[in-house]
Amino acid sequence: MTRCEPSVCIAGNVRTREHANDVVESLNRLQPTAWNCCHGNNYGRTMNAFEFDTQFRERLNALATSNLSDALDRLGIAHCAVAGITPRWGRTKVVGRAVTIKMTAAGAVPARAHLGVDAIANSKPGDVIVIDNRGDLHNNCWGEILALGAQLQGVSGVVVDGAARDVDACEAFGFPVHARGTVPMTARGRIVQEDWNVPVRIGDAAVRPGDVIVADINGVVVIPIERLPDVVSSAEEIMAKENAMLEAMRKGESIQAVDRRFNYETMLRAPSSDKNNP
Repeated sequence: MTRCEPSVCIAGNVRTREHANDVVESLNRLQPTAWNCCHGNNYGRTMNAFEFDTQFRERLNALATSNLSDALDRLGIAHCAVAGITPRWGRTKVVGRAVTIKMTAAGAVPARAHLGVDAIANSKPGDVIVIDNRGDLHNNCWGEILALGAQLQGVSGVVVDGAARDVDACEAFGFPVHARGTVPMTARGRIVQEDWNVPVRIGDAAVRPGDVIVADINGVVVIPIERLPDVVSSAEEIMAKENAMLEAMRKGESIQAVDRRFNYETMLRAPSSDKNNP
């Protein structure tokens, strides 16, 4: 596998070398096929909204991020789970294909448009807006106006590696906001949109436009689009096994007996390598 450098792969999309290094390192951790899809702004296999909705949305709605994180580990797909980004109201869940936004400090680049507007206008129903603000808890990059515009466009929700505001208004009209925190101040004069629909990074996870996002009360998982069928099938197997364990305990079997019978410690091994599992 050939590693790529920031000046080669994403020059023009990232204006600070430190952040460029972070993004590239995250992308280099993905499976070779995933990185090859991303290189040169060719995102490889795509999945339209109809295909995603008919084949995967209902299945993903039934799975928790914990099931999906375990499946990613089981398949050896590292650095795709993100802690600390949770619902700002209620216990909302967001599932959909990523439409990305990258933020930077005001003055670092010319502000060509108000943040989020282009991404929202070009989203398809069911998509998820993903905002890379580098975990900044001091500056807002999502609020009521953007949330209502996104909802009217059919967007499933927003995932912000940073802070949002107007959470009470978003709750009032039912738009899911998953972020690291909340603030009262405007983005104006503080941060600007650097680019959109480009590779970004949330937490330690690389996100490319079209990758699949699942966010719930536990956190966020990013599923490389080309691995989606494998990840979903593996997560369903893991969930079924855990449900069987829970049912056995509810029927009176001790936790020690259940642990031995289901070989819980090795449950993340691929089925072919775990011959003792029932």
